[in-house]
Amino acid sequence: MRTRICALLTMTIAVSVLVFSSIAHAVDSQVGNWKLNVAKSTFSPGPAPTDGTLIIEAEPNGYKITVHRTGAQGKPIHYEMSPKLDGKDYPMTGNLDADMISMKKIDDYTVESTSKKGGKPAITTRSVVSKDGKTRTSTQTGKNAKGQNVKNTLLYEKQ
Repeated sequence: MRTRICALLTMTIAVSVLVFSSIAHAVDSQVGNWKLNVAKSTFSPGPAPTDGTLIIEAEPNGYKITVHRTGAQGKPIHYEMSPKLDGKDYPMTGNLDADMISMKKIDDYTVESTSKKGGKPAITTRSVVSKDGKTRTSTQTGKNAKGQNVKNTLLYEKQ
């Protein structure tokens, strides 16, 4: 009888650990499909894109990030990156303003990244997900590939 109780207790603990760890992993506020609300966003310098989607998938110690936008002239923009949250540089493909990105987690709702072009810092982005998880606001500052000052606020809505 005592052996059965110990076995049952051990199994219950093991299952609980697996369930709770998967739940904890699943509640990362950054992860999801996000739609850019162009009307509630600001772009300086412009022009603003006509639409955009941001897909963030969880990876071990980081994210896989895919950005799809349609530029002001109707041309598709697509770039990808898979940064870890360790502040080290990782490659970014498809972005004319950057070829590397570093990212770190500030808290459960906030991440900060720095994109780089040719080893030089370009744009710093601070992204904050609302407590209800419905919106994600990314504030960008720095210089683009043309040397222009950038001050953007991108508002995304969870899909």
